Amino acid sequence: MSVDRIIELAAGSGGILYLMPLMLLLALTVSFERSWCLAGMVRRCRAVITRLSPLDPLDRAAVGEEIDRLREGSITRILRAARETPDLRDRTLLQARIEEAILQEVPAIDRSLWLLDTIVTLAPLLGLLGTIIGMFNSFQVLGKPGSSPTDITAGVAEALIATAAGLLIAIVGVFFFNSVQTRVRLHVHQLETLKMVLVNRMTIVDESAACEAPPFRPIAAAGE
Repeated sequence: MSVDRIIELAAGSGGILYLMPLMLLLALTVSFERSWCLAGMVRRCRAVITRLSPLDPLDRAAVGEEIDRLREGSITRILRAARETPDLRDRTLLQARIEEAILQEVPAIDRSLWLLDTIVTLAPLLGLLGTIIGMFNSFQVLGKPGSSPTDITAGVAEALIATAAGLLIAIVGVFFFNSVQTRVRLHVHQLETLKMVLVNRMTIVDESAACEAPPFRPIAAAGE
């Protein structure tokens, strides 16, 4: 198919076909960027959980070493929130601080997914609109003298290209959207697991220290 023919088809759809490659490119860009970032987040969080789980109890120094090992990111900020909790003996306070840090990180984890969701919904609708515009142009042939039915059927077939393009983009977008959503849920689950690892092991440190018996001091005799 020549370039002139493609331009003719795009013009016949009211310019809708010009938007389809841009939407496909945007959908693929968002999908690959989010997949790459989330794969790294999942891998780093799994490694952190693997290293911290055997440490029982877990003190601030060990958490600080883990922070120094990691680069700045969501996992680092969650570990820092746990380390900077003033009273580790208060399990409720420690858990609330970590949950607050997780909630602050969630918008960054699933950012740009709204673009992918919008493309999946919008592409078939724009394709249908392009087909309707193309069919209007096709039926205008009836008003021209000497027109034949084959001219109309050919125009309708060409108009359906816009709908096919929109459906193709939606199918590709749904596949990547579900894949990225699965990675988002997996990473959020990992952060919740990391929260419980920290809460269950860091509170043991201060609780054990608080339960230590005070040193024995003899009671002074009366009059001394």
